[in-house]
Amino acid sequence: MKFIPRVFGRFFSVFWIIAVFLLLLHLPLNGCAPVGPDYTAPKPTVSAKWQEPLKGGLVASEIDPNMLAAWWTTFNDAQLTSLVHRAVASNLDVKQAQARIREERARRGLAESPMFPALNYSGSEKWTHSSENTGTGKTNKLYSSGFDSSWELDIFGGTRRSIEAAQGDLEASRENLHDVLVTLVSEVAVNYVEVRTLQARLEAVDKNLVSQQETYQLTQWGYEAGLTDALSVEQARYNLENTRSQIPSLHTNLEEAMNRIAVLLGEQPGKLHQELTAAKPIPDIPQTVAVGIPADIIRRRPDIRRAERELAAQTARIGVAAAELYPSFSLTGSIGVESLTSREFIRNLGSRDGYSWNGGPGLSWALFQGGAVRQNIKVQTALQEQALDTYEAAVLTALEEVENSLTAYADEQDRANTLRQAAEAAQNAALLAEYNYRAGLVDFSNVLDAQRSQLSFQEQLAQSNGAVVSNLVKLYKSLGGGWSSFALAYQTQKSNQEK
Repeated sequence: MKFIPRVFGRFFSVFWIIAVFLLLLHLPLNGCAPVGPDYTAPKPTVSAKWQEPLKGGLVASEIDPNMLAAWWTTFNDAQLTSLVHRAVASNLDVKQAQARIREERARRGLAESPMFPALNYSGSEKWTHSSENTGTGKTNKLYSSGFDSSWELDIFGGTRRSIEAAQGDLEASRENLHDVLVTLVSEVAVNYVEVRTLQARLEAVDKNLVSQQETYQLTQWGYEAGLTDALSVEQARYNLENTRSQIPSLHTNLEEAMNRIAVLLGEQPGKLHQELTAAKPIPDIPQTVAVGIPADIIRRRPDIRRAERELAAQTARIGVAAAELYPSFSLTGSIGVESLTSREFIRNLGSRDGYSWNGGPGLSWALFQGGAVRQNIKVQTALQEQALDTYEAAVLTALEEVENSLTAYADEQDRANTLRQAAEAAQNAALLAEYNYRAGLVDFSNVLDAQRSQLSFQEQLAQSNGAVVSNLVKLYKSLGGGWSSFALAYQTQKSNQEK
């Protein structure tokens, strides 16, 4: 049995000697440089400053990375902060994106595996029986066992390009997770602001209902006393009921917003109603908001970074396809033992005469495939051109989103300031109209118009106040904020799990 390690040692020694020889042989052939284009990251040209003049507290100063990473904290709303953190921990889209990273990491491992020799073991026991009419009519047995090994040398870099492509896909999946985080936190914030906005609108309706109910009661008393006519009573009543009719639709929208937040947190609809039902004011905006310069978003936005990594991966795939134009060199070998009986098989394990082995270098070259290899190179090149177009489109879309968000945020503040003055004037007009009506100085239609205007402006003001905050959320999203702190926490957690 001492013969076994000597046989295996000799076999693998020969195998590695030939492998080293082939490695040294391919160095002067190609200098280890893989075929196909080497990737160079694109450098898009963008404006030095934003096209829209900054106003409404917007400033072009450098953005604080820590602030942008947790921009929702600038609203000083503890409940919003809690919802964001819980969403990141439980959202199903985030979990799916994390699983995609694990998938791409495993695929990269698969791409790396051909860089190493493959070793396989096989063993079998076979029975064969021949017919008495054509043979001996006996049953024969064959016992065999052995190892075989193979290694395809990556002389022209096809495997290395595959690893580059897999690495690009892995990094793109990480950026996809970052993009999911950006979208998630902004969705939670927008729906939370929607909840507070609808509650503010309901509050305005409730206050106007109280006032209109009093007016309706006064007209009834006046009609009973013969001081007014039935028309005024009916006008007061339809004004009151029209205001009351707005409550169901507002309540429906409020339910939808709260249900949406629950789903974003990975909960069933209705799970957060008790937590969100108590009315709270719409969050306040900070006095100033730094927006940096256009070049910043190219470095920061995950969707642009993902498109760039996908472009890098596709560039590497051209090299994978180009490597098929060249021959492949491999090294194979096997060692084994065969016997007709189990007793002989065991005895042959320690015998020099019981073993057989073979091995040596090999070459294969697809000389003619009807142009399939070159057509595949064209396919991969066209896909690279598409990936480049996708990247450039992502840059333009990002710039467009920021420019639009800058305009919407600043202009909505102007609108809110105007509506605030209009709501104040409408409230004063409603008080004066009611006073003058009681004094007999104006017709009842003036009271109706004033009350309707008061409710309309108060509702518009509540909507505008909410829109200002929502537009700021969208601005933070367009700037690529809200992912870096969570991504760092995920990477730390992943490293701890691997340890």
